[in-house]
Amino acid sequence: MTPEMQARDNPTFDYRPSPDESAAEPAHHPIIIVGAGPVGMTLAIDLAQRGQPVVVLDDDNTVSVGSRAICYAKRVLEIWDRLGCADPMVDLGVIWKVGRVRFRDRLVYSFDLLPESGHKMPAFINLQQYHMEEQLLARIHQLETIDLRWRNKVVAVRRLADGAEVDVETPNGVHSLRCDWLIAADGAHSPTRKALGLDFRGQVFKDKFLIGDVIIKNADFPNERWFWFDPPFNRGQSALLHKQAGDLYRIDFQIGWEADAERESQPERVAARIRAMLGEDVDFKFEWISVYTFQCRRLDRFRHGSIFFVGDAAHQVSPFGARGANSGVQDADNLAWKLDLVIRGKAPESLLDSYDDERLYGADENLLNSTRSTDFITPKSAVSRAFRDAVLNLSERYAFARPLVNSGRLSVPCTLDASPLNTPDEDAFAGLMRPGAPAADAPVSAGGREDWFLHHIGGDFVAVLFGPRAGLAELIKVDGVPVRLVTVGEGGLEDRGGLLAKRYDARPGTVYLFRPDQHVAARWRAFDRDKLAAAVRHATARQEKTQ
Repeated sequence: MTPEMQARDNPTFDYRPSPDESAAEPAHHPIIIVGAGPVGMTLAIDLAQRGQPVVVLDDDNTVSVGSRAICYAKRVLEIWDRLGCADPMVDLGVIWKVGRVRFRDRLVYSFDLLPESGHKMPAFINLQQYHMEEQLLARIHQLETIDLRWRNKVVAVRRLADGAEVDVETPNGVHSLRCDWLIAADGAHSPTRKALGLDFRGQVFKDKFLIGDVIIKNADFPNERWFWFDPPFNRGQSALLHKQAGDLYRIDFQIGWEADAERESQPERVAARIRAMLGEDVDFKFEWISVYTFQCRRLDRFRHGSIFFVGDAAHQVSPFGARGANSGVQDADNLAWKLDLVIRGKAPESLLDSYDDERLYGADENLLNSTRSTDFITPKSAVSRAFRDAVLNLSERYAFARPLVNSGRLSVPCTLDASPLNTPDEDAFAGLMRPGAPAADAPVSAGGREDWFLHHIGGDFVAVLFGPRAGLAELIKVDGVPVRLVTVGEGGLEDRGGLLAKRYDARPGTVYLFRPDQHVAARWRAFDRDKLAAAVRHATARQEKTQ
């Protein structure tokens, strides 16, 4: 008997006519975002929290159909925490950090993605994309400067000397809008990208994978990531199992390039695969079935004058490694503060070029890791398969082989080592918190209340001084750019357990300058106002790098 398909009953949102539709001339808005997916909504929230009015256009009237993206990494959860929407996602999601790799019929390797304590956010949560989008929408509804317009389909895009113009199709017809800045967050098949005649470069891998989102009642699988190479139920191929919120499980089967996608998507055939995997007695229903191919591609540039591409509209990676949505949210995190400073006249427009510099670097890092994962998971020759299988066999007994096992290098935050906004170290430091690195969290106390370090940085430039403030004001301005001063110790934050000093290799007098997106901009062993000002100017593209 074939299990029934129990598709989720998604909420729908009403189309509301805008006064712009009847305007005699195209209405003007400072910022228009095309696409109300995870990346577009994240960017809108970030900009709105900075006081920027944003219009978001989406051609649909609901959240994601099917769970789609499900794995969200610690860094992205920290970004959403800064935006006020992470806690309900963590509460809803499945928290996990352990992965297990199986070869044929045995366990050969396990890993722990966050073996140390002292972080607010977990290594990963699994949460269906529709749940995640609903939490972003809840936050949007709290912000008055976001105008989210459902059933507003962008059908044409034109570059202007001072911005962009779009034609928008609604149930009432077509009208035009103009903006200073247009951001394409409209997904892998981006109409904005196509309207501008832009295309990806990269690789499409000749393999196919079958996704089944399966409702299984009373299953006892632990909150872990399970990956199989050449399992008995899918010989010569691979498979993946992830637990999601509620009773939903994500199951992926490699089916090969020659597979007939339509035939393999038939529920009765998918059901046979699941029973072979989990047993004949398993009781389940389908929520979503799809077939996909691996793609590792990106645009040559993400900035085109006043038009920016973010998320899947800018780059695509294979889903193993959870690098798609996670990298897209980091795109939004990178762009929002820069665009805000430029609009406010506190930074030159050239600062926006660093979005290209930094996020192309991040995309290439993701593409490299995704390509390597794909090559390991889907060997292209008998020799590469023999090598892969030898590594898996060795990893069961020998630790040296385990780092070579690649079932999808899971998303990690991008350290922007080559960023043009970094101020190079002039003092010796140990550890990972070098210029360009995303800030590490740690438990602190603030006013006697237990808290987290990341709650005290981000949103604007912050200088953290380990030691007494010594008469320094709480706010310093550099060419109109505010820099908050946060102290650790002696009336400031209390470093509970000493983890903060350990992670930042800090001693009395150490100073860190953090960008608004919580990346390290500079660090010194002693406070120097002139050096701090120079680093802020450099991080806002107002000063050339000193040699």
